[in-house]
Amino acid sequence: MRKMMWKTVAVAAAVIWGFSLGGDSRGWAQDGPKLTRMMVQSYDLLEAGKIEEARKIYEQVLKEDPANPLAWNNLGAIMVTKGKDAEALSYLQKALAHAKGYRLKVNRVCAVNGICLAFRPLQEVYGNQELAPLIRLNIQMVKGKITAPPRKN
Repeated sequence: MRKMMWKTVAVAAAVIWGFSLGGDSRGWAQDGPKLTRMMVQSYDLLEAGKIEEARKIYEQVLKEDPANPLAWNNLGAIMVTKGKDAEALSYLQKALAHAKGYRLKVNRVCAVNGICLAFRPLQEVYGNQELAPLIRLNIQMVKGKITAPPRKN
C-alpha cells in the first residue's frame, strides 16, 4: 500500500507541475466560470474538512452538468472519507465513463484518507492533462482497499 501511496504522490506532482496551457478538448473553458467557481469552492471546503458542504456543491454541479467527471471523481473522494468505499467506486466509475477527452489544469491535489485523490482546478483555465488516467488510479486504490485484508492492531 505504501508503494501505491508513493505512486499517487508522483502522479499528483506531475499533475500539478507538469501541465502546459492549451488544447481544445472538453475542459473548464467550455464548462463556464460559474461551474469552475463551484468546483473550486467545493474543493476548498473538502480540504477544510467541511465534507457535507462540499458534497452539496458537487451534487449541484452534477445537476447542471451530469457528465462532469471531475465532480464525480471528487464525490468519490468524499465517499472514501465516509468509509463508503463501494459507493466511492461507483462514483469513480461514473467519472471514468465521462472522462474521455476531458482535460484540465489543477493547482492542488489532496489525498483523502491516503487513498483517493480529489482535484482543485485553476479558475477558468484548462490544460492538456487527461483526467481519465488519474481516475483509473483512484479506482485501483479504492479496489485495493476493498479487497485488502483487515489490518491487525
